[in-house]
Amino acid sequence: MNEHYLNIPFEEGRPLQQQIQERLVDAILGGHLPVAEPLPSSRKLAEQLKVSRNTIVLVYERMVDAGYLQSSKRRGYFISPAFHDPDQINVQDKSSRDGDSQKWSDRFKLQPSKYQTIVKPNQWQQYEYPFIYGQIQQEYFPIEHWRECARRTLSTTGLTDWLHDRVDIDDPMLVEQLRTRILPKRGIYAGPGEILVTMGTQNSLYLLANLLFDRHSRVALENPGYREAHSIFRSFNADLVLQPLDQEGIMVDEKLRTCDYIYITPSHQVPTGVEMSRRRRAELVELARSSNTILIEDDYDAEISMQENPIPAMKADDRDNRIVYLGSLSKSMSPGLRIGFMVADEQLIAEARVLRRLMYRHPASNNQRQTALFLSLGYYDAYLRKLRTLYVNKLVRMERALNQHLPDLMTHDVHSGASSFWLRVADGIDTEHLAWVASREGVLIEPGAVHFLHPSPPCNYLRLGFSTIPAHKIEPGISQLRTVLERFNDS
Repeated sequence: MNEHYLNIPFEEGRPLQQQIQERLVDAILGGHLPVAEPLPSSRKLAEQLKVSRNTIVLVYERMVDAGYLQSSKRRGYFISPAFHDPDQINVQDKSSRDGDSQKWSDRFKLQPSKYQTIVKPNQWQQYEYPFIYGQIQQEYFPIEHWRECARRTLSTTGLTDWLHDRVDIDDPMLVEQLRTRILPKRGIYAGPGEILVTMGTQNSLYLLANLLFDRHSRVALENPGYREAHSIFRSFNADLVLQPLDQEGIMVDEKLRTCDYIYITPSHQVPTGVEMSRRRRAELVELARSSNTILIEDDYDAEISMQENPIPAMKADDRDNRIVYLGSLSKSMSPGLRIGFMVADEQLIAEARVLRRLMYRHPASNNQRQTALFLSLGYYDAYLRKLRTLYVNKLVRMERALNQHLPDLMTHDVHSGASSFWLRVADGIDTEHLAWVASREGVLIEPGAVHFLHPSPPCNYLRLGFSTIPAHKIEPGISQLRTVLERFNDS
């Protein structure tokens, strides 16, 4: 507390003691002061507020009498134990002044907190069988190689590569690694001016929506689909068209010809895992060309595909710069690293770069350089080979366990190499309730209703991811889920 600065804009005509006491009480009730440290000495606080020391002494003594403070000989004044937990405090003193408080809800032009989101428990690691998607099994991450890259980044010579603000320029080493190592694996060959580093796919989508969408923009999305994309596009008032799926991916029909943009996840559709067929891709590209439509290709997990010869990205055959490609290293390296990238026509990338500068300039340069080193030294490729072997093993175990214990629930085949399974249970079962009951048995699953983007979603779908759960726990976890489901069927 001795280092805290207590800001009090004193009002004329009101006693200083009263104003200081009110400010201290508010800070205590709000939980803004450390409870294990003494408040500033009367001399220090008096100097800070430029008032007499006697004024502070009188304020402290009054707060002791009121029960807010306790005096400790030779140590100073401490917050009373009754006010150590702000969540348990009776805030009558504060609420009595709420009538004059600012009501922020009246000022919001947008309230994204009202949008539905994908929710995952913060402590998912504590569950015995975490069938959740998008996280990594951290014991397989090559931490020593990552530390080596960190040491190089932090070396005396390495500091010059990232310590200074680049304003709006990305780390040239990372751009070169993306251009020569990552993108060619998807059949994409791009120049440095066609690549922008972002803070993940959602950030890429937000930049695009900010640049391209308004209430006159008609945007198609897969349904079921990626909820966060839906929320981002909706926040820019785009006219959203929800397009159904079949076994080949998004259905191509005349309705899409009315759209300015089509957002797709062709490699592994979110959330079903369906891979868009070559025939369907060709149909979609031809429709886009004939109707002057832009395709936004989200290739979020291309790096961890388990297929031997996956279909190249749609961007690979983009002859007229009609496809915006979004990639990410989150699913392969680390969800917490937040490194993504956008590949598009130079004119679009240039505008996105300026917009990014207005928002946060650029992703942290030290993270960019460390990632670039990790790629350039071959550590990333070695890690991916290990990860794919692990995931293939898990995929086989998941398919075998589901066929053994829950044979009728899979809605799509698993040959696309996605790292999750999309399941449909009996119509009468609400998977939100199922997830809650299963979690009490140590089984963590993801209800599927959030992925349906219309107001009345079916409630009997769920997604099971396997990137996080240890391989040997897959079969017993599916068996435990079957036990929970049998209880639902009997009730």
